[in-house]
Amino acid sequence: MSMIDPDSIGFGRIAATLPVQDMARALSFYCGTLGFTKIFENGDPVGFVILRRDGAELHLTLQKAHKPATFPVAHLMVQDANGLATLCEASGLRIVKGVRDKEYGLRAFVFEDTEGNRIDVGQPLRSAHPAE
Repeated sequence: MSMIDPDSIGFGRIAATLPVQDMARALSFYCGTLGFTKIFENGDPVGFVILRRDGAELHLTLQKAHKPATFPVAHLMVQDANGLATLCEASGLRIVKGVRDKEYGLRAFVFEDTEGNRIDVGQPLRSAHPAE
């Protein structure tokens, strides 16, 4: 068996796939509330969707027996964590961990989407004393 150099493989994008019990409800949140655009769907009824917004890509898969994990299943970087937290709260979503500035340089919080999937959100903090 020959050894393959991992550097020669050339990795591309990777996207989180979230299981959902109700595709219409999930699409209402991700597209209607958060402004993602559906760029692909498959199945009748629709069982798989690809969503995109700015630099983010998210896949939804219909899983009627979905039992949400008790830990974050995706990490989302944003420019305004406070704004997203406010939008999530206004949409009736559960905030699992409130917005806090973390020692590792992110303003972060965790919310549960309409399907119970926990999403860890981060916003890079600007240094109070930028390097000269």
